[in-house]
Amino acid sequence: MSPVRRCSRTACGRPAVATLTYVYADSTAVLGPLATYAEPHCYDLCAEHSERLTAPRGWEVVRLAVDVQAARPSGDDLEALADAVREAARTPPRDDGRRGAAGQPAPAGGADPIEVARRAHLRILRSPEP
Repeated sequence: MSPVRRCSRTACGRPAVATLTYVYADSTAVLGPLATYAEPHCYDLCAEHSERLTAPRGWEVVRLAVDVQAARPSGDDLEALADAVREAARTPPRDDGRRGAAGQPAPAGGADPIEVARRAHLRILRSPEP
């Protein structure tokens, strides 16, 4: 899967540069910079389709400034990301090398907690019986 978001228009494979959102209560179509995350009720558009956008009769189109260069990460962004990864990779000194849930020391007795249930990325842990 490509990390670049594509235009939502059928048969258009160009990269998206703007996001279109409809405000039905106000009969308004808002075209602005590419949203940070793809939303189910918004449409990502390429430069050509965002320029040619029209709205139904009686609707207003609000165009917010779209800066194509701002959509690309800068060198500072990439450096900050690399620093964050390096910082996360550093491990604090461990007493016996064992850690429990959330990085806390393992429970007394040295036994690992037992996973009771799981839902998506969440886990329910129970301390082992002594």
